[in-house]
Amino acid sequence: MKINKLFQGVLVVLALASCNDEMNYNEYNIYGKDYITKNFQNVGGFMTDIYNTVDYDFGNYSGGAMQASATDESVYSKLGNSIEDFYNGAWSATNAKGSVWNSMYAGIKTCNHVLGQMQGLDFEELKLNADYGAQMHRYENYKYECRFMRAYFYFALVRQYGGVPLVTSELPAKVVNTLSRNSSDEVFDFIIKESNDIQDKIVADYSNLGQFSTGTEESGRADRLAVLALKARAALYWASPLFNTSNDRERYHDAARYTKELLDAAEARGKGLTAHYNDLWAAKSFNTPTIAKEIIFGRRYFKNPTGDNLVESNNYPVGIEGGSGGNCPTQNLVDAYDMKTTGLSINETGSGYDAAHPYKDRDPRLTATVAVNGDQWPTYSGATPLETFQGGVNGEPLTGATPTGYYLKKFCNGAISLAGNGKVKESFHTWLTFRMGEFYLNYAEAVFKYLGSADATTAEFPMSAREAANKTRRRVGMPDLSSSGDFWTRLCNERFVELAFEGHRFWDVRRWKEADHYFKEIYEMKLTKDSDGNISYTRRKVERQWDDRMYLFPIPQTERMKNGNLLQNPGW
Repeated sequence: MKINKLFQGVLVVLALASCNDEMNYNEYNIYGKDYITKNFQNVGGFMTDIYNTVDYDFGNYSGGAMQASATDESVYSKLGNSIEDFYNGAWSATNAKGSVWNSMYAGIKTCNHVLGQMQGLDFEELKLNADYGAQMHRYENYKYECRFMRAYFYFALVRQYGGVPLVTSELPAKVVNTLSRNSSDEVFDFIIKESNDIQDKIVADYSNLGQFSTGTEESGRADRLAVLALKARAALYWASPLFNTSNDRERYHDAARYTKELLDAAEARGKGLTAHYNDLWAAKSFNTPTIAKEIIFGRRYFKNPTGDNLVESNNYPVGIEGGSGGNCPTQNLVDAYDMKTTGLSINETGSGYDAAHPYKDRDPRLTATVAVNGDQWPTYSGATPLETFQGGVNGEPLTGATPTGYYLKKFCNGAISLAGNGKVKESFHTWLTFRMGEFYLNYAEAVFKYLGSADATTAEFPMSAREAANKTRRRVGMPDLSSSGDFWTRLCNERFVELAFEGHRFWDVRRWKEADHYFKEIYEMKLTKDSDGNISYTRRKVERQWDDRMYLFPIPQTERMKNGNLLQNPGW
């Protein structure tokens, strides 16, 4: 996203503003409002600050732990990490976890400032510039980008806390700290109404601006498809049991309509599934047309300022120079990958599963996501096959070695060597906020819940739920979902596999209210090697705590101390 060249003064102003009642342009003799609004670049700096608030999770908790390690996707390899608070009883209102409340409201504050104080500018001194028309086109679109981003921030808040205060204009702190929580219904309704209002006003496609093109890279900016995607996802969450306590079937109808609207618009623009699943996390995915066709909206994540590749160093196997183990996929996740030849789950009769060769003939997404014993991982020259068995080079009892028998491949660039003399030591990543694969599965869920059948179609919904769910399977050469068995169970499993580690599982299981089923028992695989080199596999169950109050986060106690009108979520 080429809107990240900022004047330092703009950044300082924003930092100061986040702590005060209003944007004070003159504090500490920092540039005044007249200077900030003098040219496009300075105003664009505020937009960059807003975009930089978009969430991602390549390891947001201490030591690079991902939220996935608070679910049945993975186990963090080092004991005592703060991610364990989600399931060991240490989670509380005074240990509220994460920074979403503060970061999302900071983003909302900046959006409200741009919408309230930076409208109606004409940049008089720049009118003779050759690119004046193109830059004004972008400037006029800022208000719609701001409204999209504000709605997105409210989505991040409502899925985590339920109802939150809706603030749509700049307010002094003394007023903000008296606000009560709006209901979750009101917040979801706001998101959907905002999306409906701006979807035909925001830029349709930044890669096709015609006379307003400046020739600069602008991937990463919110456009019409991003708005449609937010609306569709929000509608599906609103329809789900956590927020749809009256089981209003029409909410699934709306979710299906909005998702179809997105898919139709995206496909008309040439969007679809990229040919190769693991290409989605390649360093150049965001600007490679054959890969970017699946990406609707994402956030670029760069190596950190010291040059370290945090995604790789946080998740490379122990025993590899620079590796620390990190987020280790569970046996629960590995079991979810069906057999490739039959398309059946490993526990179904006739599946072809061989417990002595547990990774043979499995869904190709297993190989793309999980590193197993014997894999050449990482892939750079000189790396040796993994030994995750007890006493192996990459196995227990080494500190930080995988407790599950597996390491994470997804997101990691295996060509990266973290050795001091490594030739390749830089990698860039894109967090895929919205992608087509998710929305085919969202459509399948909404249509199935609305029509009540995996194979039902109507004039309004000519694609069945099963047909939509099969799209992600066909991409990797997997057989279609069978017409026998429980479709809902198979669809949930397909989401588990297709969207693994992409930030969905934590929220999916909560919105379905099925944590008792999925999150209480975590399975690990313990491998041992005998003197003849034979590997044996032993499953180990680890129990985690769950309480239904955990479906929503507690409102941070620090916020309730500032504002006594913020009622706490049940049970906290």
